[in-house]
Amino acid sequence: MHSSRAPRLSILWSFARPHRRTLAKGLALALVASALGLATPMVTKHVLDALGSASSLTSPVATLVVLLLVGAAVSYRQWTLLGALGERVVLDARESVVRRFLRATVPAVTRSPTGELVTRVTSDTVLLREAAASSFVGLVNGAVMLVGSLVLMGFLDPVLLATTVTAVALVGLVFALLMPGIARSQQQAQEHVGRLGGALEGTLRAIRTVKAHGAEARMAERILTDARASAEYGVRAVRREALAWTTAWSGVNLAIIAILGVGAWRVAEGRLEVSGLIAFLLYAFALMDPIAELSQNVTALQSGIAAADRIRQADALPTEEAAPTRSPRAADTRTDLPALEFRNVTAAYGPDAEPAVRGVDLVIPRRGHTAVVGPSGAGKTTLFSLVLRFLEPTGGELLLDGRPYRDHAHADIRARLAYVEQDTPVVPGTLRDNLLLARPGATTEELLRVLDDVRLTEKVEGLEEGLDTPLATANVSGGERQRIALARALLATPDVLLLDEATAQLDGLTEAAVQACVRSRAGTGAVVTIAHRLSTVVDADTIVVMEAGRVRAQGRHEELLASDGLYRDLVESLRISAGTGVPVS
Repeated sequence: MHSSRAPRLSILWSFARPHRRTLAKGLALALVASALGLATPMVTKHVLDALGSASSLTSPVATLVVLLLVGAAVSYRQWTLLGALGERVVLDARESVVRRFLRATVPAVTRSPTGELVTRVTSDTVLLREAAASSFVGLVNGAVMLVGSLVLMGFLDPVLLATTVTAVALVGLVFALLMPGIARSQQQAQEHVGRLGGALEGTLRAIRTVKAHGAEARMAERILTDARASAEYGVRAVRREALAWTTAWSGVNLAIIAILGVGAWRVAEGRLEVSGLIAFLLYAFALMDPIAELSQNVTALQSGIAAADRIRQADALPTEEAAPTRSPRAADTRTDLPALEFRNVTAAYGPDAEPAVRGVDLVIPRRGHTAVVGPSGAGKTTLFSLVLRFLEPTGGELLLDGRPYRDHAHADIRARLAYVEQDTPVVPGTLRDNLLLARPGATTEELLRVLDDVRLTEKVEGLEEGLDTPLATANVSGGERQRIALARALLATPDVLLLDEATAQLDGLTEAAVQACVRSRAGTGAVVTIAHRLSTVVDADTIVVMEAGRVRAQGRHEELLASDGLYRDLVESLRISAGTGVPVS
């Protein structure tokens, strides 16, 4: 449920508040331009009066020219000022949301479809532009123009003013009745656009699966459901806007007809000069401008309020808390301390969710290869999420170099780790950008060395732009993405290297070379592997067997084959030779 209009308006104002001085300047310029516009019909009356009295036209005509030139200059300055302000508001909002997304916890970000989050930064911020930058000024200026026009019209002829006010009141009533419905329809249309983006983004990421199952038409229909809903609500808004504008134009035109009739009668009675009637008609014809400005800015304001509300929802995303402020302390690298330690750790992915791991006690030595195996859902990935502090434990504690995790900042912990995901996504940018993600200051020679370690030298030499080839346009296979991710991790020279089946998509020869690289790394630091293929871990120093979120057994390959039935079943199911770890044909 949304909050009341006043608090929601304050949300929109929060985006404009940092620029209130610029807004004030824009308002001042708008009021000056309005004053010049309001003066024009009165000066026109003086021109007509001068014609009737055979007086000189030089002064009133010169005044009209001055009003035109000054008004044009003021309007140009106001337009550029508020236009630039709108872009700054959009930029500030985008910076705020992007930084919030990247500071948020991993569960908070992954809970919503990616495409829906993207719309907060793209289309929602565009709706914010006019509302936050121009609508406030437009509403005040439109109100001043409307009131100013009516006051000057009353000065010219109170009877004609009464006719005009009646028409304006009827127009205002129509807008008051229709605007809330327009705002609701526009908000619902934009919400469906967000859902459309999320569904489309997820479908395109799984395009191979969709095509392999012949599901293109079904997925298109599912995605377009939100597109049709958005269009339906958009059409509702358009119909209401059309009714509002048609009523407004008709009301003003009827008022002008009435002014002509009543005005002609009053001129004939000698109660109103012809020049006064013409000036009054000029105000009446121009009366639609402030009415249009008010209605357009109310519509923009309502769309902007809805967009601001959605954008500010990003502020509700929980962020990773900083560690308590402490004096800097160098990492304790004593060899008798483990690199990582789990002490009776329990963790769940939500306050009402079942624990994904329970009572885990585990020590990761400072050097050597530790492999974690187990059936699907055993809690292997949750261990990595805890180590990387993507997830906080609900019980027990983790230690890094003998110090509790709570004493470390998230960035300090991750600076000691390197992580290779199973899906190994590439980040936007070039091959060089992807590698430097781990160590921005690395030299080209260091990049080429780690690429050679993972057997990617030939691939890089075949790319037209080498390291500076954008990966979005390069033909990179799943196995090559895995090796790029592994090269990035090795470049970081971490204390602990975390591998989530980092060789799953490699051919036999490349896998052997990469495994040799991993073994070399295990000689100087800690390597932890999540294994879905036991052939990659049979030579690990320690194998940890997990089941139902608990550590079931630990030991070497031969020991576990002899002592643990689940491990034997896993080995047998994957047809791995108990002696060599080589797949049996």
